[in-house]
Amino acid sequence: MNIFDKKPVVDKEAFVAPSASVIGDVEIGQGSSIWYGCVLRGDANHVSIGSGTNIQDNSLVHVAKSNLAGKVLPTIIGDNVTVGHSAVLHGCTVDDEAFIGMGATLLDGVVVEKHAMVAAGALVRQNTRIPSGQVWGGNPAKFLRNLTEDEIAFFAQSAANYMNLAKVHAAENAKSFDAIEFEKVLRKKYARKDEEYDSILGVIRDTPAELTLPDNIQPDKESSKSS
Repeated sequence: MNIFDKKPVVDKEAFVAPSASVIGDVEIGQGSSIWYGCVLRGDANHVSIGSGTNIQDNSLVHVAKSNLAGKVLPTIIGDNVTVGHSAVLHGCTVDDEAFIGMGATLLDGVVVEKHAMVAAGALVRQNTRIPSGQVWGGNPAKFLRNLTEDEIAFFAQSAANYMNLAKVHAAENAKSFDAIEFEKVLRKKYARKDEEYDSILGVIRDTPAELTLPDNIQPDKESSKSS
């Protein structure tokens, strides 16, 4: 949605769930995903989200117009970042391949460096910097420990997993109501029903033309004959 003269810029390969709100000066990069119930509000300043990043369900991303330091701060989120469900990011910076846990809150001026992690439920106070390779948690958030190599490697994998999952949701959301209802009929009709199963029961089925399986479900008749 536009606000004043500010308009979101969303890459054509990004996924924005139907119930998410993207408002004003917000940029979303290639392969990123904004999940159900999220609000990204770029009214007083801009929000920038890189490529391959996922902002999970019910998260809030906003900017800082004014604070105790008198600073006007955007929210900058890098590439391949995971932001867990119901997180709040406000006037902060999250570098590439960082991980923000579910329900975490990042206040104005926070910087989460590359390969750093904010634990679920943490409250990160203003102007805190979380160094690369560390996990912080608690209220207020404090250093907990160093991350393992496997944990750091998981950050990139998490982003890739969500990128693939977003493609599935985008395809499902693009279907018409009639297409969805037709697929329901097919699934019900052909549940546990194949030639081998039918032959055991002695059942012969004629498929009505209106229930012919689409190409992505229909088995390859030629290959089945040759086999």
